[in-house]
Amino acid sequence: MKNRNSLTLAVVAAAGLALAGCASSKTAAPVAAATTTAPAAPAAEAVTPGVGLNVANVDKSVDPCSDFYQYASGNWLKNNPIPAAEVRWGSFNELSDKNNAVMRQILEQAAKNTSAAKGSNEQKVGDYYASAMDTMAIEQAGLKYLQPELNRIAAIKDLRGLQAEIARQQLLGTGAFYGEYVGQDEKNSTMYAVQISQGGLTLPDRDYYLKDDARSKSIRAAYTTYLTNTFKMLGDSEAAAAKNAATVMRLETRLAKASKSRVDLRDPYANYNKMTVAEANKQFPNLGLPATLQTLQVGSAKEIIVGQPAFFKEESAMLKQEPLSDLKTYLRWHMVSSLTSALPKAFGDESFRFAQVLTGAKKQQPRWKRMNSATDRALGEAFGQLYVDKAFTPDTKQKAMQMVANIREAMGEHIQKSDWMSEATKKEALQKLNAFTVKIGYPDKWKDYSTLNISRESYLKNMLAARQWASIDNAKHLGKPIDRGEWGMTPPTVNAYYNPPMNEIVFPAGIMQPPFFDPKADDAVNYGGMGAVIGHEITHGFDDQGRQYDSEGNLRDWWTKEDAAKFEQRADMVGKQYSAFTPLDSVFVNGKLTMGENLADLGGLNIAYTALEKQLQKQYGNGARPKFDGYTPEQRFFLAWAQIWRTNARPEYLRQQVMTDPHSPGQFRTVGPLMNMPEFFEAFGCKDDAKMVRAQADRAKVW
Repeated sequence: MKNRNSLTLAVVAAAGLALAGCASSKTAAPVAAATTTAPAAPAAEAVTPGVGLNVANVDKSVDPCSDFYQYASGNWLKNNPIPAAEVRWGSFNELSDKNNAVMRQILEQAAKNTSAAKGSNEQKVGDYYASAMDTMAIEQAGLKYLQPELNRIAAIKDLRGLQAEIARQQLLGTGAFYGEYVGQDEKNSTMYAVQISQGGLTLPDRDYYLKDDARSKSIRAAYTTYLTNTFKMLGDSEAAAAKNAATVMRLETRLAKASKSRVDLRDPYANYNKMTVAEANKQFPNLGLPATLQTLQVGSAKEIIVGQPAFFKEESAMLKQEPLSDLKTYLRWHMVSSLTSALPKAFGDESFRFAQVLTGAKKQQPRWKRMNSATDRALGEAFGQLYVDKAFTPDTKQKAMQMVANIREAMGEHIQKSDWMSEATKKEALQKLNAFTVKIGYPDKWKDYSTLNISRESYLKNMLAARQWASIDNAKHLGKPIDRGEWGMTPPTVNAYYNPPMNEIVFPAGIMQPPFFDPKADDAVNYGGMGAVIGHEITHGFDDQGRQYDSEGNLRDWWTKEDAAKFEQRADMVGKQYSAFTPLDSVFVNGKLTMGENLADLGGLNIAYTALEKQLQKQYGNGARPKFDGYTPEQRFFLAWAQIWRTNARPEYLRQQVMTDPHSPGQFRTVGPLMNMPEFFEAFGCKDDAKMVRAQADRAKVW
């Protein structure tokens, strides 16, 4: 999702190089001596089996008040080692695997259907996937279909030619130099605006280029090998390949030095710098913005929002100061490395060898799984229609909508009862909450792919065509009313998000399944799983970033000065709590980078719990509440929460996650909120000196 939308739950990308998600963790450290015993049903009581929560995963040898993560999922963690092709394994991966099986069936069926009507979604999806899976044709083609792009780069003679190629690579989404897109103007959310933001790096973060510790150096060495070997496969001599690798590393390091840190990128005001195109062209003369915007089909724009002006000043200087041949080498690298999966196998093998150093993956994912994801990215709403027919029922949507309504109501009560907010700020907060748009399952109106041509001739040609189509489709928004029906994720995605300028929460069909949501399960399990996810997304509207947007999605300060200070004080307490968590020796969670997600977890779990209690009150009044598997509804709520974050993760992956991901590792997502919740202590009978119980003065509560 573009913009600074709070994307929350997600799965690892096929190569293990990217993570957008909330799902990650490792096995917890050894627990302290038990202070209470695990709950058990009375001996004489018949235990009623429940649905939706697998109590076999619970490790009853662990005290829940010492380490609830290990207690709730210890047996699962022991019995589910990380598969060789994965960098982590948890509930998200299990559900993604199920979704992948459904997607594979749809795609293989589409690929077999060679008589689909030309131009239909079935033909495009089938041909795209078939070309992606035709590895023999890809090997035989070699560099044939890439050559026109390489020739174009080789033919660059001057700065103007360089600018034209940079614009083309923007259109083709290679990631070279910077990012450009059309999105909502964050200070005028009823308008679209052209926006540019820092980019141009291959490594996951600027710090990988700049840090001098042993691991960073080893990653740079592996990256240099990857660069060198790729240039050799393109036909460069050993010496030329080594020189070109050094060139790319040098240029990317210069860009890294000019880039803001991920923590600095969390400030929406600092990353909003609107100026006229003429002014931007004056400040960054060597980008050739007017001509670039014409190429990108947004030439009518009179203004542009620049994310990081200092970065673009340095980039503009680079384009003049650096030798043209070096800049062409950099562009050649970004073109090739963005198309690896459409090139002969040796290119993909080289890329994976580097990914192994970054993430610890032992084996490459099977091609069908990688091409599932690729087809989803390129044509997600075309075959998403087939996916929802198989995997999503109207009944599921109806139940989820009811749950959203209940949790939104609970959030309203939390705002009204807040003892630290003034009435003026509460009024604005409630107005924003009531203005939320909720999207569940899939779009009401599907994307129209009629102008995208896909055939079985070449996967590389299909990739470039799909990317160019997506760029132009995005550009068409400029000057039109905001499309409030648009989705930033495809239906099969195991994910959810909050989008501040749209003021919307979105839950694709992919995540509306067990263990997150099971229509057959008791309310406690659904509220501890999907309910907490819904609460998480709602809370994103009021986290350290989301709270800066008003009910209409505009970046506007609607807080009194005193209330803002109180919020920051409470948020800082959460930040300090998480900065003390350590998943590996000498590796600590970055409480500032993960602030938004941690606040959303803490708030989301609190409001989901309130909503569950109201639901139970409606069902049972003050009477006895049934136990399932020997657990009370409150205990099942917290067990469901813990079990969605259970994850085994490789140490290399965890190190990358802590550096680059705004989500804390799963074990801390589990215990972090619980250590602040008296409701949890009560549910499991935890004593004041238990490890899971923070002293009252140290407990954080924002929402």
